[in-house]
Amino acid sequence: MKKRVAILGSTGSIGTQALEVIEANSEVFSVSVLTAGSNADLLIKQAVKFLPDEVVICDRSQFEKVKSALSSFPIKVYDGEEALISVVESDSVNIVLTAMVGYAGLLPTIHAIKAGKHIALANKETLVVAGELITALARKHQVNIYPVDSEHSAIFQCLAGEENNRIEKIILTASGGPFRGKDRAFLADVTKAQALRHPNWSMGAKITIDSATLMNKGLEVIEAKWLFDLTASQIDVIVHPQSIIHSLVQFEDGSLKAQMGLPDMKLPIQYALHYPTRLKSTFPRFNFTDYPSLTFEKPDLETFRNLGIAYDVLEKGGNAACIVNAANEIAVEAFLHDKIGFLDISDVIVDSLSKIAYIGNPSYSDYVETNEVTRRFASEMIQVKV
Repeated sequence: MKKRVAILGSTGSIGTQALEVIEANSEVFSVSVLTAGSNADLLIKQAVKFLPDEVVICDRSQFEKVKSALSSFPIKVYDGEEALISVVESDSVNIVLTAMVGYAGLLPTIHAIKAGKHIALANKETLVVAGELITALARKHQVNIYPVDSEHSAIFQCLAGEENNRIEKIILTASGGPFRGKDRAFLADVTKAQALRHPNWSMGAKITIDSATLMNKGLEVIEAKWLFDLTASQIDVIVHPQSIIHSLVQFEDGSLKAQMGLPDMKLPIQYALHYPTRLKSTFPRFNFTDYPSLTFEKPDLETFRNLGIAYDVLEKGGNAACIVNAANEIAVEAFLHDKIGFLDISDVIVDSLSKIAYIGNPSYSDYVETNEVTRRFASEMIQVKV
């Protein structure tokens, strides 16, 4: 039987690449659910092509447009964020690819896990915000979480067959983003257009800015803790500008295993969707002679403060990472709308951490409240700066 996939965020970078993977492997995959935030036109095209059982457009103002365009097809159309919860619970779904951006992915992921659906996780914020809650739910409902981020997929692949061997540490690689080697004086005047020019990866705007500030790597450090049951001291970051080695595992005997390949998100997407079997692909192959030099350097934590912040909140635990994630989402959005400067992003995060109440053992409702309070506080800070 084909594996039936629900894609939350099908019109984004990960979602569109996932559909390319599914199209190339139509004998093993089918699409059961497609969801989008507000990109109705692309959602309609995807639905006509892949004929899912259900589609959801979260932007209610686009509902009639989507419903009318798909009225002649056997597709159920829903709108609103509440519909995300019901579609992930559908009996027609085997695996849910969470490709939504930010905090919005948390609640549908919780409901998918409670419904017993395996998760292909591209929404790292789910584990950043509520890693302890999510991993406990996954254990309770016997649900597997397969990482889609290239770095975490690399670790996951390196650990295959190593169940009885203890990890000494993992090493997450970072490209360094578009501003690698720059100082704070340079960063004070960078523009949105400059920050969106990632040297190696084609991604959505939010994650591209996060890569430029190194917050994306910080979020990945927190995500790795929950995915692989590690401490902060077991997670290293090394800057590797070529993005060929996607990450490494060091075992107790000192040996290292690395997963390598050309930068292409379709490989980790495909691996997560069809684990444990590797599917044949036509992806471009890596050639060592094309890359005679692979280089590595330490991340600059003084210039790029966000990575250090992530390590701090990982040690602190509780709702601290939830505060960081919420403040970062608001700050990045403000930067993308030219309301604050690049360096202001870190300032908003640090100030939010110092002002929002810390909760050591948060419940789900505590995460919700922390997220809401932090967003309001960060937004007010930005208004003052404007």
